[in-house]
Amino acid sequence: MSKLTSDIQANLELFVAETKQTKLVWGMRNEEGWLACDSTEFENSEVMPFWSTQEDAKAHNVEEWADFEVLEIPLDIFVEDWLLTLAEDGVLVGTNWNDQLEGKEMEPSDLAKLYLA
Repeated sequence: MSKLTSDIQANLELFVAETKQTKLVWGMRNEEGWLACDSTEFENSEVMPFWSTQEDAKAHNVEEWADFEVLEIPLDIFVEDWLLTLAEDGVLVGTNWNDQLEGKEMEPSDLAKLYLA
């Protein structure tokens, strides 16, 4: 059962807490690369969604995203490499999108700061 709710700030806090605990971040990838889509909050921006549990990521592995594979990313690599690269590429990070595809969209550097706190 997903712990995600319509409270996107709470889902963000859950993302940070759970990934710190498990040391894993979950994303989706297919033969063309990692899942990214147009931002709903920021015009002309791409956002790459990530989840704090495999179950929540798999819940989105349906319909237009059914050809993606749910994969884990070690937290240290995510924070030290991924967030830097995404920031350089101008890609936002989406955390713990709920079943309505609602979630916090933020600058990778802002997410990285939450791991330093």
